[in-house]
Amino acid sequence: MFTGIITDQGRILEVEQRGDLRARIATGYDIDTIDIGASVACDGVCLTVIALGATPEPWFDVEISAESVSKTNIGRNGWAPGKLLNLERALKVGDELGGHIVSGHVDGVAEIIAMAPEGDSTRFTFRAPQDLARFIAPKGSVALNGTSLTVNEVAGRDFGVNIIPHTKQVTTWGAAQVGDPVNLEIDTMARYVARLRDWA
Repeated sequence: MFTGIITDQGRILEVEQRGDLRARIATGYDIDTIDIGASVACDGVCLTVIALGATPEPWFDVEISAESVSKTNIGRNGWAPGKLLNLERALKVGDELGGHIVSGHVDGVAEIIAMAPEGDSTRFTFRAPQDLARFIAPKGSVALNGTSLTVNEVAGRDFGVNIIPHTKQVTTWGAAQVGDPVNLEIDTMARYVARLRDWA
């Protein structure tokens, strides 16, 4: 489990197709504190660490299944050397829950359809897939590229969020552009409320 609070920006060093996709990601994390088999959310996708190294800089390797590629923006814009990723290590018991409960299981891909300055922040408008739009509500939470964000308004499939300057500085949101595909994880509570309603 994760919180959607990004704690590092990783950089893809290598990508190789070996049946599943394998990626090597440079990180600012102390790799001595990461175990093989640990979970790291990479742009919101929960992936398992399968190798670690420190040369020429600290890195970890992950494998990405065809299912994950098909459900995420990995399959839309591809991962290539140099690409930056939002990283978050798994939540530990006793850690501060600063965002919301995030599983790292991406539900689908949204698209940035508009960006506009709003005070010091930036108002982003996203378009969700049709089958996920009903789970997004004003003042509810979503995880976008792994970042816990609060929904401002919803209009059909479109919804808006504000991203503050600090978030843009410490995540990949500072380089976002209209048209970018974005990993979307809906709020877990919204998923279960909808399921219960369907059975009512």
